[in-house]
Amino acid sequence: MSLSVHDLVLEIDGRRVVDGISFDVPDGSRLGLIGESGSGKSLTALAVLGLLPDGARASGSIRWNGTELIGMPDRELATLRGDDIGIVFQEPRTALNPIRTVGRQIAESIRIHTGIGRREARERAIAEAARVRLPDPERIVDRYPHQLSGGQRQRVAIAMALACRPKLLIADEPTTALDVTIQAEILRLLLDLVENEGMSLMFITHDLAVLAQVATEGVVLEHGHVVESASVETLLTAPSSPITQGLLRDATATLWRPDGGQE
Repeated sequence: MSLSVHDLVLEIDGRRVVDGISFDVPDGSRLGLIGESGSGKSLTALAVLGLLPDGARASGSIRWNGTELIGMPDRELATLRGDDIGIVFQEPRTALNPIRTVGRQIAESIRIHTGIGRREARERAIAEAARVRLPDPERIVDRYPHQLSGGQRQRVAIAMALACRPKLLIADEPTTALDVTIQAEILRLLLDLVENEGMSLMFITHDLAVLAQVATEGVVLEHGHVVESASVETLLTAPSSPITQGLLRDATATLWRPDGGQE
């Protein structure tokens, strides 16, 4: 299945914040949206899932496997979210419910889309916790978000997003709040899961070095416009736009190779 965004325009209270951007995420591909704060990259991700804030309006076209998502009824979009498209947000502390155990939250995301019973859902939750490499999964599922580290909370968020085996994962700045060491672990986990499951990836970041670790193609946004679209290798070695050149200079993350080596 593929995602195709064409001439997308997003307005908030009459102010145009995304202005006619287009890109494709073919089946099995890894695309990055990169830009500085306010470039429109996160709003674009929310538009794909029908989660735009109040006062926002989308026009143009967002097609998932040929089906138009703009204007799709909320009930149909809710089914699409999780089943076909999963999302991991930047800050798991706000994405997770503080008064429910993480296992219950993983299990609920599974039950919503499968209708299985509580006991089976708990077993599935433990399996998903193990899949995202959480330590001692049978015990950790009974803990609350505040009892986990930032990296562990983000692993829980990833487990929730991938529990129903979506075809596309949207990751919106999923490592920004983490230190460099944990950031590298989470990025490696995401890459492994995407490759092992054959998922497509739409990765959103402001850091070109981070993008280089997980994506092969990149779309650079500035003030709601696409200013450059190229392979990540080209963005790293021969960026053509001033904004991409600036992002390259500002990159601070440690580059790593998928085999675990450092650069």
